[in-house]
Amino acid sequence: MNESEFEAHARVEDRHWWFVGRRRIISALVREAASGTRLPVADIGCGTGGNAAALHALGHDVIGLDPSVVAIGLARERFPTVSFVNTADPGAARAHLAGGGVAILADVLEHVQNDHELLRQVIDVIPSGGHVLITVPADPALWSPHDVAFGHHRRYDVATLSALWSGAPVETRLLSHFNARLRPVIAAVRRVRRDAAPRPGGDLRRPFRGLNSALAHLLAGERHALVGAIDTGRMPHRRGVSLVALLRRR
Repeated sequence: MNESEFEAHARVEDRHWWFVGRRRIISALVREAASGTRLPVADIGCGTGGNAAALHALGHDVIGLDPSVVAIGLARERFPTVSFVNTADPGAARAHLAGGGVAILADVLEHVQNDHELLRQVIDVIPSGGHVLITVPADPALWSPHDVAFGHHRRYDVATLSALWSGAPVETRLLSHFNARLRPVIAAVRRVRRDAAPRPGGDLRRPFRGLNSALAHLLAGERHALVGAIDTGRMPHRRGVSLVALLRRR
């Protein structure tokens, strides 16, 4: 991600509907992966720390890792009770996750050239029985200046995402789209703005309070179907703006 965009993230991620809704989805899936217990969590590519802080507040033992000095500085300033490490090496989480736990890649893979290699490094850090939770932007047809502004290399479909762990020692407990309810509106906005120049902050301007709360509620509400689909082979949302995967290390 462009360094300047981290400041935009820090300004909005506590309240913007996208971050609020996604955090509730991530928290629900981590809770399910942990079988209701409190486990070590490594937020790899933690950015300015919102997800790590939310999981820490739920009682999980959280460490956040990010290669950006700017992002880690903002995360430490905003959430001083959470441990953050400035590193690009997922191996830095190995000791933290040695007894099991969850590694999170929340909208990280699209930012790196070699997404396959990064995911394999993360899988290697996780011991048997541990989990990797992944979210990424979905549907290449939705590519827009928003992706350019945030330094994305790609958007994924089910095939290109699942290919990243093909042959790896993991089992897929969940693979589904999410942010499905709002996809028609978001797709329309992206189409209108497709030929526009990228603008700082992408699409992350916060709507007025009532609309922002309603959008967060709609997105967060998808977590129930996602949790219910774990280990069933079902994909509760077949089209969406994002994809989520929950993998368990064999």
